[in-house]
Amino acid sequence: MRFLNKLSLFLVFLTFPNFLSTSSESVLCPLFAWGAQEREYGRDGHNGNEGRKGKKGRDGQSLTVFADGSPLNLELSGEDGLDGEDGRNGKDARCGHQNWDVNYNLRGADGGNGGNGGDGGDGGHGGSLTLHYTNLVDLRSIYVRAEGGRTGRSGRSGYGGEGCQCESRHWKKTTCTGTPGNPDYSCQTEEFSCRNGKDGKDGRDGRDGNPGRLGTLAIINSTEPLSPDQPTATVAMSQLQGKVFNLSKNKWQTRSGAVSLLAPGSIIDNQYREFVERIESSFELVWKAPRSITNFPGEQNLTLTLQDNRQVKVDFPEEVWAEGTTSQQDGITRFTVSNAIHQKEATQLTRADFSGNGTNLTFSLVDKAGKSNLVTTEFWLKYRTARTRPGFRRTADYRTRYESNIPQELVKRHNNHFTLDIGKLPIESQYLKPGVAVDIQIVATRSFGERSTEQKIDWKGEIRR
Repeated sequence: MRFLNKLSLFLVFLTFPNFLSTSSESVLCPLFAWGAQEREYGRDGHNGNEGRKGKKGRDGQSLTVFADGSPLNLELSGEDGLDGEDGRNGKDARCGHQNWDVNYNLRGADGGNGGNGGDGGDGGHGGSLTLHYTNLVDLRSIYVRAEGGRTGRSGRSGYGGEGCQCESRHWKKTTCTGTPGNPDYSCQTEEFSCRNGKDGKDGRDGRDGNPGRLGTLAIINSTEPLSPDQPTATVAMSQLQGKVFNLSKNKWQTRSGAVSLLAPGSIIDNQYREFVERIESSFELVWKAPRSITNFPGEQNLTLTLQDNRQVKVDFPEEVWAEGTTSQQDGITRFTVSNAIHQKEATQLTRADFSGNGTNLTFSLVDKAGKSNLVTTEFWLKYRTARTRPGFRRTADYRTRYESNIPQELVKRHNNHFTLDIGKLPIESQYLKPGVAVDIQIVATRSFGERSTEQKIDWKGEIRR
């Protein structure tokens, strides 16, 4: 019956929207609190702490031993990695009692997330063993145990805490204003709701550590200790003149069968290194370039590297392009510089002219650095044309008519001036006529000594009439 009364009142309101006065409208009360404010009850649980990572196992001891046939028992194994700690559980939300005598919606507090498990520690590596000997058989008296340490196990994840659960999901709240029996008296009933809090997420299990590597063996057929290596040197350009730099390194070869050289049951990586010889050499730079070495930045570094053939390889800094020859005499590698330029001097080509038409169409460039008598140059061309005049063209209007290298016979050089005979390339004659809009892309490959770089030149225009 109450429902029918409300429905009748609703229909009257729709049929006669002006029927009710302002005072009458206060009698109509919404049943649901759409969009009402929502507040949290309780307090969120704290997240669980993450488990600490397991400590890496200590590497095995590294030893140098002179073998004389006496029995030895060497323990060079790496230690095991330690286990990762478990993550802590997230705390449950602190809920208390839900108060549903309120005029707003409620949401339960969330549980804390579980902590991640700690990763297991890596196993320590087996130690390295260097054996000096005069009789290879003496190595059979040495037992070696150089295992890698085992992995530490991962920590387990913590569980998420529980969120607050609603004791009452729905309730109504009625509020009245005015004096009962008077025209200004009205009541409003709203319905409110409660949402459960979310349970915290479980953490992530940690990862197991990595196992340690087996130890390694190196053998030297000598009773004398090896001198330290100095196979490379980095020298400033300003320090090169009139100096000789000494380099050295110990040459080794890698072989298989380490276990068979030692006492039965030995545990070690089966690949081993055997000392071959000591390499020593010196380096001297001889500067005979027309330009003085002082014309180049003195703080730029040059790198020297001793190679197995006893020669010294020289690498100039990127900013310095040098050309020269290498000679070897009396244990000294000499690099004689015949010419040198700055890197930036190789990329200073610029357009000089675009002239002619038909088979006489040419594109000219000039080398502003004036080094084209030293630098080798090759050209690549992309030649595109458009129907419209260049001032009104769009990129989409252009069509490619040629895209390839320019043969050397179609490149003319006079000192530092280049002329490219575009009209003699295999391009249809209709695209070489006066008035044709062109888009020219040129890539110049500039080489000097062992260095090379590219420079791009783009130009748009029109074949002149």
